[in-house]
Amino acid sequence: MRRAAFHTLGCKVNAYETEAMEQLLEQAGYEIVPFKEGADAYIINTCSVTNVADKKSRQMIHRARKLNPDAVVVAVGCYVQAAGEELRADGTIDLIIGNNKKKDLAVLLDQFFADREKRSEIIDIGRETEYEPLHVTKIAEHTRAFIKVQDGCNQFCSYCIIPYTRGRIRSREPEDVAAEVEGLARAGYREIVLTGIHLSSYGLDFPEERRVGLLGLIRRLHEISGIERIRLGSLEPRIVTREFAEGLAAMEKVCPHFHLSLQSGCDATLKRMNRHYTTAEYLERCELLREVFGHPAITTDVIVGFPGETEEEFAQTRAFLERVHFYEMHVFKYSRRAGTRAAVMPDQVPEPVKTRRSDELLKLERELSASYRDSFLGTCGEILLEEEITLDGKTYMIGHTKEYVRAAVEGFPGRKNELVSGRFTGYAADEILLMEPLLESKL
Repeated sequence: MRRAAFHTLGCKVNAYETEAMEQLLEQAGYEIVPFKEGADAYIINTCSVTNVADKKSRQMIHRARKLNPDAVVVAVGCYVQAAGEELRADGTIDLIIGNNKKKDLAVLLDQFFADREKRSEIIDIGRETEYEPLHVTKIAEHTRAFIKVQDGCNQFCSYCIIPYTRGRIRSREPEDVAAEVEGLARAGYREIVLTGIHLSSYGLDFPEERRVGLLGLIRRLHEISGIERIRLGSLEPRIVTREFAEGLAAMEKVCPHFHLSLQSGCDATLKRMNRHYTTAEYLERCELLREVFGHPAITTDVIVGFPGETEEEFAQTRAFLERVHFYEMHVFKYSRRAGTRAAVMPDQVPEPVKTRRSDELLKLERELSASYRDSFLGTCGEILLEEEITLDGKTYMIGHTKEYVRAAVEGFPGRKNELVSGRFTGYAADEILLMEPLLESKL
């Protein structure tokens, strides 16, 4: 039996696709093994969202060759799509597989083992209109399953290479999504997370006569027995209309945890980024979510050091972040991506300035996050048990609330995948709330 090892870089979409590829190879008779010495095939699912991601992708490709010089080294995904010519010239790689060709991994590996001919399978992703059929029946994490429902992006933000590596929007048929979720529910999963490259665009590419948008898909999944929680990946702020927010709130399984991509709290910077909203519109969407859900977790992404970002613009961003009062913020230093409009913009910001601004926002993020967690003290909630840990000699089960706040409860040893209700009385550790159980868990 041949052995295959995977390494995944980048987003949750990539993680889902790796799970699907692993299962394709298992069905083809491969044993999936850790990424270390001894594998017959090494598959690196690459990322190209930043220069750092490119670098890490190259490093893992070369590490694979060192682990076993006789193995097949396979590079797949976004960095492949962006740097195909460069990788063809790299003698390290045996198989180069772009996006929308991952479904062919098992066949391409068999061909290579048969003839030892190096191959490059990269399509013109910008012309692709079909959603790539990938499926999973299990996820490495047994309590929470990430489900990819959409691919591609039509936004063309000036800093972003993803529309060039992932192509235009393509949506997965709702029947196919529901069938996968039903299978995962039968396998014991209680929580699903819907993901996509631009999740808010789900269904926009369907013919009008059978168009199902994201809200319609969620309603369908909400009816599936066994699924207790539905969590959403990153959303475009403009999707948050009153109809959308109230529609979600009417479904008890939907988690009040919303990741609304921001990138900048300055209107001038947003315009240069080609983001399609203003800070006032963004704030309006956050206020709507709080009106409808009460105390939802709102998280975001922020880019510092975008070309032309002055100290005044950065100060505007910082003040806006405080005003919104996010639960979590993912802070990124602007990464220049060849082929994007931002790469050739004047007034590129020096790296030391980016680092200083990033450090400042990360400090703010810690303060805002702590404030949001503190707001749960003395209240009641529910966590989905995920793992057992020991703190100060005591054994706890750790889980997340619907708002994705970590909490620990004493007792319930080994009882993963159960829902436990209780009151949050303090902290078990930094960033981990302590819950006192009130009722027996939901089995």
